[in-house]
Amino acid sequence: MEEKGMIEVKNPSKLFLEQKVEAPGSAVVSTLTGLRPLLVEIQALVTKTNLPVPRRTGSGVDNNKLQLLAAVLQKRMGLPLFDQDVFVNVTGGLKISEPAADLGICMAIISSFKDQSIVSKTVLIGEVGLLGELRNVREIGKRSAEAKKLGYSNIVSSENAKNLSQAVKLCLTTGR
Repeated sequence: MEEKGMIEVKNPSKLFLEQKVEAPGSAVVSTLTGLRPLLVEIQALVTKTNLPVPRRTGSGVDNNKLQLLAAVLQKRMGLPLFDQDVFVNVTGGLKISEPAADLGICMAIISSFKDQSIVSKTVLIGEVGLLGELRNVREIGKRSAEAKKLGYSNIVSSENAKNLSQAVKLCLTTGR
């Protein structure tokens, strides 16, 4: 909204990614708002807890979904989250409820836990099943096209990774 009224936001994805920093715990997902694809950043912070029951707190994501994905990561990936607090945030105040963001949430958590950044220019698209498998999502072509338009060349989805383990190999930097 401007002085003269409403003005069009020509590239909302760019607006949501303006302040993105390449750091452990940061992942970019392609979500749909109506029929329009939108790239947004998901941040995760995983840290040792002193509480008897670790916290799973999400801002912009459903807490039940966060609990479920943390359980999948523990069981299927062997990630020892039993003594870790997990905080997840969708930047820009956006709320994401579609399953296509599952892979991004999982990779942000894994990235933070392992203290390894996700490879630059990576977009994550996919639903994560209870078995740790990646499932197809609707409009993958539109989502990928939006990512490529903004210069993202590493698109990780069910088209090139069948499960979380394969996705990790495609998008985490080596090191530490």
